[in-house]
Amino acid sequence: MPRSVNVVAARRRRKKILKAARGYWGSRSKVFTIAKNTLEKGMQYAYRDRKVKKREFRALWIQRINAGARAHGMSYSVFMGKLHAKSIDLNRKTLADLAMNNPEAFKAVIDSVK
Repeated sequence: MPRSVNVVAARRRRKKILKAARGYWGSRSKVFTIAKNTLEKGMQYAYRDRKVKKREFRALWIQRINAGARAHGMSYSVFMGKLHAKSIDLNRKTLADLAMNNPEAFKAVIDSVK
């Protein structure tokens, strides 16, 4: 009796992998086994970097707040300490946006904690 294989499901699985690997260079987008390995590694990087992205943005916000605060003669740590002491609940994302795009509003925040 001839061997029975499920070609429909196998082809669908391979096409799904190769479609996701489109745009990769050379055999990474053409050969199934290489494309599968590359795609798995890419998924690992994507998972890891979703976490890293949050760290990097927080660091960027801190740098922007520090630059804005130092322009008014105050360090980041002193500024954040005074903010918490006065119970002003502005998060770092908002403060960084003010420091970059609305310096007069950021100066008002600095003046309120001095």
